[in-house]
Amino acid sequence: MEKKLSEIRIGQKVRIKSFANDDIFLKLMEMGCVPGEIISVDQVAPLKDPISISVAGYQLSLRLNEAENILVEELIPEQPIA
Repeated sequence: MEKKLSEIRIGQKVRIKSFANDDIFLKLMEMGCVPGEIISVDQVAPLKDPISISVAGYQLSLRLNEAENILVEELIPEQPIA
């Protein structure tokens, strides 16, 4: 199920699927946000803007309007083997 990155809660890991806005596409790709990359939301500012994510081994701060243009899919946590 696709969601916007801005809707993901802290600590959740997701995979980038696509971008909703082509205007910001190149800027985000230059920062390591490429389709298929696994990212996690690490922090959210008190007023929800900006957010801090882990991507490609480093921390990146994104404005909420940028995060709304990144479409992601939730990763299903691995089930422990009994």
